[in-house]
Amino acid sequence: MMYQYLAIDIGGSFVKYSQIDPAGNLAGSHKVKTPNSLAELTDIIENLIADMGSTIRGVAISCPGRIDEATGTVYKGGALPFLHEFCFKQFVASISPAPCVVMNDGKAAALSELWLGNLKGIENGAAILLGTGVGGGIVLNSEMIQGRHFQAGELSFMPDHIGRPGQENYFGHSASAVGFVRQAASLLGLANLDDGLAVFDAINQQTSQEVCLLFEAYCQKVVHIILDLQAILDLDRVVIGGGISAQPIVIETISKQYHLIRNRSQIMVDSLEPIEIMACKFGNEANLLGAIYRLLIELDR
Repeated sequence: MMYQYLAIDIGGSFVKYSQIDPAGNLAGSHKVKTPNSLAELTDIIENLIADMGSTIRGVAISCPGRIDEATGTVYKGGALPFLHEFCFKQFVASISPAPCVVMNDGKAAALSELWLGNLKGIENGAAILLGTGVGGGIVLNSEMIQGRHFQAGELSFMPDHIGRPGQENYFGHSASAVGFVRQAASLLGLANLDDGLAVFDAINQQTSQEVCLLFEAYCQKVVHIILDLQAILDLDRVVIGGGISAQPIVIETISKQYHLIRNRSQIMVDSLEPIEIMACKFGNEANLLGAIYRLLIELDR
C-alpha cells in the first residue's frame, strides 16, 4: 500500500503524525512531545517530510488558532502562541514541492466525521468537541463553514450568561470537559484532579450523589449549546467528540437531558424537529483524517 500523504496534528501536548493513503488508511499513528519553540517544531516537520522522500504528494497540518486556509497562516495559535502569524504553506514550499493545507484542529476533527465518520451523508450537522474549551465545526449544505474571520464553530465564545463579564460566563468555561473532571475529582478527594477514569467510575457506579448531580448539570450545559445551534441552523445531527465522549454515559446523559429539556416546552416540541445526537466516530486520529480530507478536496479542484 502506498501512503502518499503526510498528516500532522500539532497539539498543546503532542505533535501527532502519520502517513495516509487517499482512502484514509493510516500507516500507524505516532507522536512526539510538542516543542517549546517554532524552530524546534519546523525541524520536526522538515524531518517528517524528508523521511517520505519523493513518494510524498501532499502535507496536511492541523493546529490550534484562527487559520487563513488560503495562505496557510496561523493567527493567535491558542496554547501555542509561537505559531502566531506563521505561514506553514510558505515553510513547506521552501523545503518540498508537495502541496500543503493547514486547518484549525476543531474543524479538522469535524471534517473527519463528514468524510468517514458519523456526519457522513448528513447535509446539515455539527461536531461539538469537549476539551479544555468547546471547539467545533459546522456543516451546512454538506460543506464546512469557515466564516469571514475563520471563526465559525468557536463554540467556546457562546455566552452562557448574557451581560455578565468574565470568561466563566461563556461555554468555553462552563462546558469545559477538563473543568468538569477537575471539579468532580475535587469532590471525590482525588489526588490527581485530571483522573477522568476515576471520575467516570464514580459516575457509572453512582458512588457520589454530588458528583452525579454535577455531571447532570454539565450535560445540561452541552444541551443548551445543542439547542442554540438547532434553533439557528436547523441541524439534522450533532456529534460529540473529545476525550470524555469515549464514555458511553456521556452521550446517553446528554441525549436524555436534551429530550427532558425539550419536552418541558410545548412550543419547542411543536416547532422544532428533534435532533439526533451521537458520539464522534474518531478519537485521536480525527484531526489527522480531517486535515488529509481537506488536502484531497484541494487537490481535486
